[in-house]
Amino acid sequence: MPLIKRSLSLAGHRTSISLEPDFWAEVDRIARQEGQSVASLVGAIDAAREEEPLASSVRVWVLQALRTGR
Repeated sequence: MPLIKRSLSLAGHRTSISLEPDFWAEVDRIARQEGQSVASLVGAIDAAREEEPLASSVRVWVLQALRTGR
């Protein structure tokens, strides 16, 4: 499955993230459900991560969100 690259502004800086379509679908769904933008949601994930790559942090966050019924 090919990755989809999206560009976002996080903390005033432009960055791009490549994820599989299924992960982007969940990020979009959860952001809508929580009434926030994708950039805001990914920004929160970015702020909470340590040294892991952002794309990996987003994947793990989505997995944890699904496990907790989000």
